Amino acid sequence: MPFQRKTLTEFIIAEQRSYSHATGGFTALLNDIRLACKRIAYLVGKGALADALGAAGSRNVQGEAQMKLDVLANEIFVRTNEWGGHLAGMVSEEMEAPHQIPSDYPRGRYLLAFDPLDGSSNIDINAPVGSIFSVLRCPEGVNEPAPQDFLQPGTQQVCAGYAIYGAATMLVLATARGVNGFTLDREIGEFVLTHEDLKVPPETSEFAINASNARFWEPAVKRYVDECLAGHPGPRGKNFNMRWIAALVAEAHRILMRGGVFLYPRDSRDPATPGRLRLLYEANPIGFVIEKAGGRASTGVEPVLAVQPQNLHQRIGFVFGSKDEVERIERYHRDHNEREYDAPLFSSRGLFRAPV
Repeated sequence: MPFQRKTLTEFIIAEQRSYSHATGGFTALLNDIRLACKRIAYLVGKGALADALGAAGSRNVQGEAQMKLDVLANEIFVRTNEWGGHLAGMVSEEMEAPHQIPSDYPRGRYLLAFDPLDGSSNIDINAPVGSIFSVLRCPEGVNEPAPQDFLQPGTQQVCAGYAIYGAATMLVLATARGVNGFTLDREIGEFVLTHEDLKVPPETSEFAINASNARFWEPAVKRYVDECLAGHPGPRGKNFNMRWIAALVAEAHRILMRGGVFLYPRDSRDPATPGRLRLLYEANPIGFVIEKAGGRASTGVEPVLAVQPQNLHQRIGFVFGSKDEVERIERYHRDHNEREYDAPLFSSRGLFRAPV
């Protein structure tokens, strides 16, 4: 018989069978998440044909303008996951407060945090976008979860992952046993296992950062980027490439596939906000994926998964990717971040410092 690839459904059922105490609820929840991602992939693929492009004319809880697909994807995630009896509640980038499970549906033992459509600014130019999700356990005895019930550090995640809607649609799932990638086979309508036991290479010569924010960076970040840009003649002794896709899922997927480091660090634009990405449904799930794949995820100062969340939509600095590079960035924050960085070797040709 020809080789048959394992489907995502078969994979998670096999995972369930390895735990003697499993009830099947977690497996069913992952199947619902899978279905939500398939539905969103269909809408993204239809684009203008589904009248799904353009602005929605509304704003989310962070005050950001919503795209039509932001609203539609959020509705898909909510409606696909609320009825199955596996969740006690949900939080989303697009909702100010937790979504309570309707009273006519049974309640489950898990909580779901998600970004229904990451990178929505890329929609109208047909660049990659994605969905991010994080599964937590609901505290014992809680039937109507309040915001504080979701405020669990990333180390408490049961699983996490993302779907990326690009040339192919993939779903990447991280559990305690590792990270695996599944590609949507549109002929059979199912995700199939195509990338088994993914690992982030420990070294890299590629980094991703939004250079337009350079004037706001801390000294440690300026030092790191300048050293990368100095190339082979500089202190790193090798050439680096710089990338920026403006979609967290796409950046994470590239790093997972071929290595690299991503930086969206805290900066000086708003002293009251220690970063730009959201902790619960962006940094924590992506950090979980990266760590389970052997990489490192950090705030730039400490492991991001160890941070105790303070509110549902908390923002944080985020650095992740190849372990050696992230540890270097953390070291620069410890050793070279107290005074303004000066680069005498590269000041006359540095991209981020005017000639003297």
